[in-house]
Amino acid sequence: MTRKADPRETRLPVPRGELPAFTPVPRKCERHDGWTPERQRGFIEALADTGSVEAACRAVNMSTVGAYHLRRQEGAEEFRKAWQAALDLGVQKIEDVAMDRALNGVEVPYYVYGELRGTRRIYNDRLLMFMLRNRAPERFAEGKPKALNAIGKMELKRKKKQWRREWRKEWEAALPGRRMEEAAEARALIEQKLEELRQRVLARRAAEWRTLTPETRAAYRRWEELRARDLGRAVELPDYAESEKAIAEAEAQEREARDAEQVDVREAILALPPADEEAPEAEESELEQCSRVRTLKDDQW
Repeated sequence: MTRKADPRETRLPVPRGELPAFTPVPRKCERHDGWTPERQRGFIEALADTGSVEAACRAVNMSTVGAYHLRRQEGAEEFRKAWQAALDLGVQKIEDVAMDRALNGVEVPYYVYGELRGTRRIYNDRLLMFMLRNRAPERFAEGKPKALNAIGKMELKRKKKQWRREWRKEWEAALPGRRMEEAAEARALIEQKLEELRQRVLARRAAEWRTLTPETRAAYRRWEELRARDLGRAVELPDYAESEKAIAEAEAQEREARDAEQVDVREAILALPPADEEAPEAEESELEQCSRVRTLKDDQW
């Protein structure tokens, strides 16, 4: 069964030259009622004029299912690019139609008690403002970019997913090095805390060591010497176990510091001005004298 010729194919001339030339999708068998090279070119031209896949298919007397099937075939790379270019031109035509409706309005029939009385022209101000904001944003949208349509939103969503994937790959690639840096910082911080704790412990033990009597300190040194002799090793005193000479020097320095501080305090006291031996009694002010209450006892005197 062969397809009948559709007069619409010859009735709808399509101007060419606006779309890039492309190589038609190769077919296994050439059929006069199939997707011939002429029908593929006519479909692309009709798609550029109408902006609708269904209308373009009707123009070449083919089905939309067959058009999408042809688009998925091997060797249809140039056909898909031409399809996209035709859709871009179709979108421009849709914008022109929307602008024409916004400017000239639309004829709408009106009825009275169910009877058609005529038509009237309706203007869509919201559509007009939308077209003005998108076509001249510097004048009607305060220089802001145009709002995204459905295709723009899909493209933005796709780019966001792509950016997340790329960022995830970079983050995973840098993860081992970042973990090593964090481990090194943690070790350095732990070593710093341990060193501070060690210094505090040594200072506390050194203060306790100085509070012991010389006899007790000598007995401890003798015990360390005997233990080293029994174990056959050198004498190892802890860091806080200072010698008697070092303790004497430290005590002498502390005494000198205290004496110097007392001298400074004494000199500061002597530098103060001498205080009066007897301070004169403050005379009663006139305001206080006036504010006294005169009583009957005062009048008697």
